[in-house]
Amino acid sequence: MMIKQIFDFLQQMMAKAQQADFLAPLALRLYLVPVFLAAGINKFNGFEGTVAWFGNAEWGLGLPLPTLMAALATGTELLGAVLLLLGLGVRWISVPLMITMLVAIFAVHWHNGWQAIADASYCLFNCDDAIAAAERLDKARDILRDNGNYSWLTEQGGFVISNNGIEFGVTYFVMLLTLFFIGSGKLSLDYLISKK
Repeated sequence: MMIKQIFDFLQQMMAKAQQADFLAPLALRLYLVPVFLAAGINKFNGFEGTVAWFGNAEWGLGLPLPTLMAALATGTELLGAVLLLLGLGVRWISVPLMITMLVAIFAVHWHNGWQAIADASYCLFNCDDAIAAAERLDKARDILRDNGNYSWLTEQGGFVISNNGIEFGVTYFVMLLTLFFIGSGKLSLDYLISKK
């Protein structure tokens, strides 16, 4: 009988916790806002460079219609950040943002494997690159200790080597996919509009 009472109590607690189910989509939205805002602002401020990078097949992405593609990516990220913040049209904006993430994953990051930050101790793909990055990082630390103020340089965090893998892009894609299916939550303009 005691087990049933514990189970019933836990079920009641879970039911009460569901009253705060708006927190999950809100957290996803607020996490993604600065990600897309920063990406959009960077593309906007350096638009000519973005167009060149989108269009150049030798050192860039080699995409067709680079001006149009750069404008679409920039606009999607900037508008997406605003809509995610407001919780307006979240399911709709999730689709072009997911497409943007898929382009980034496959055109920019795929050849670098999984890791966003090189870490030889946690290596799923491109282990040789992660090991080489760890060796370079150790050498860079030695140089900084010998020739710089290492304590000052690292007082806000240690040095890392970016691997530029798909990890962050996939994470953002999964977050957007979740928002596409669950919507923006109760603390959003979408919810207020649906109640009207």
